[in-house]
Amino acid sequence: MAITSANQLELLQTAEAVAREKQIDPGLVVEAMEESLARAAKSRYGAEMDIDVSIDRKTGRATFTRVRTVVEEEELENYQAEFSVDQAKPYFEQPKAGSYWMREGAVVEDFSGAPQVGDTLVEEVPPVEMGRIAAQSAKQVILQKVREAERDKQYEDFKDRAGTIINAQVKREEYGNVIVDVGTGEAILRRNEKIGRESYRPNDRIRCFIKDVRREQRGPQIFLSRTAPEFMAELFKMEVPEIYEGIIEIKAVARDPGSRAKIAVISYDGSIDPVGACVGMRGSRVQAVVNELQGEKIDIIPWNEDMPTFLVNALQPAEVSKVVFDEEAERIEVVVPEEQLSLAIGRRGQNVRLASQLTGLDIDILTEEEESKRRQAEFEVRTKLFMETLDLDEFFAQLLVSEGFTNLEEVAYVEVDELLVIDGVDEATAGELQARARDVIDAQNAKALENARALGVEDSLIAFEGLTPQMIEALANDGVKTLEDFATCADWELAGGWTVVDGERSKDDGSLEPFDISLEEAQDMIMTARVMLGWVDPDDLVSAEESAEDEEQEA
Repeated sequence: MAITSANQLELLQTAEAVAREKQIDPGLVVEAMEESLARAAKSRYGAEMDIDVSIDRKTGRATFTRVRTVVEEEELENYQAEFSVDQAKPYFEQPKAGSYWMREGAVVEDFSGAPQVGDTLVEEVPPVEMGRIAAQSAKQVILQKVREAERDKQYEDFKDRAGTIINAQVKREEYGNVIVDVGTGEAILRRNEKIGRESYRPNDRIRCFIKDVRREQRGPQIFLSRTAPEFMAELFKMEVPEIYEGIIEIKAVARDPGSRAKIAVISYDGSIDPVGACVGMRGSRVQAVVNELQGEKIDIIPWNEDMPTFLVNALQPAEVSKVVFDEEAERIEVVVPEEQLSLAIGRRGQNVRLASQLTGLDIDILTEEEESKRRQAEFEVRTKLFMETLDLDEFFAQLLVSEGFTNLEEVAYVEVDELLVIDGVDEATAGELQARARDVIDAQNAKALENARALGVEDSLIAFEGLTPQMIEALANDGVKTLEDFATCADWELAGGWTVVDGERSKDDGSLEPFDISLEEAQDMIMTARVMLGWVDPDDLVSAEESAEDEEQEA
């Protein structure tokens, strides 16, 4: 095929037709044509030549040009695309018709001087005759460019739509994954993102949540989901105008896709009941969501800032007798009547699992009988501790436990008035109790310190303010024997913490966890040790704290 006046306009017409069909910029198609013609010209004139092709956007005329660049003589490598200053002089002094020189992006008009390194000579060359192979190659280049343009457009169209719902048409099903048509391309609904055993036929309409849009080597990948909690939240936003308008907010969603779900809502208008608004007249609003989710039962729960209260709501329909919240460990203990246990746990643990997802807490459920037994066991352990260490009879030890004393430190260092409220305890008895407790603590400290020294603990760590001998012994048992060792610890290594692995929270035991050291206290001690060692400048520490406070105030 030759580029002649007969088919010049046909190039532009073809470009516009392809652009309309693929919904892309016609200029991109023309650029692909220019690249394909340049490749064909190189196969005709030689691969080492620098051939450019420019198609006039109005007339369709294709201009073939050869470009040669002036380089230093010692850098001259490609004689077809480069030449030295001396070689360029004849062309510079007497430019041929149809050629021109470029310098720093502008056409050279003054030829009184000499060519400079970096100048380029642009010469028009005759159009090429494209054979069958060249034409096929050009077609492949154009198709590739068009595909790339389609992918770029699809990515631009969908990158900002992640987190929204889309209505699409099913094209086919492959190995359980559903491929859907999204207009400018395809998206995938993976098998594990479908509800239960959903199956679809070609041309079925499907409503999905756009979970992620990624640009990958083979083009943008649009990943859909019908099991994501956000899908339910978006469905409620579509059905409940108050949510869309921001009067009601969805605070949390937990789902067991296709079976049961819990959604926590709050109203910012005291006259609007968030639960009632989501349910709708005769359940019309929630029923529309249930129908879309294949009959998934939905519990709508009022959200509350008080976590124990919120948990009681989340465990509905079970009734809760008592809640004990450990905020630091993010665990919560729930006590329910015996007859409510199975209801609180739910079928295969579904109810408590969803409540845990909704609140973000680990939940332990006990019956009233189990909690009573545990409290009795703790009472007996503490009673035995006081009997053995303070040489008390059982009745007196039980009195101490009943008043809330749990360890020797509380007895030894509490205000005397708190001991005097116990029946039969006068000032002399209280003084004797505290003296015995302090003697036992001193003996335990001495023993712990002796053990720590035997394990090789250095004086720098023993002298560190805030660490008791028992703490130092515990650190030594974990291999922390110097102030430097202590300064390199992480806060969770001292205070303990929680790690999420594959969606499951696992407990990390801390060396000082038995001594009720919080993460904040552990951080303060570690930073103090680093300052003492000169690893951290105290002024930098103060500046960082002030910056953090300023950020909190701004927030």
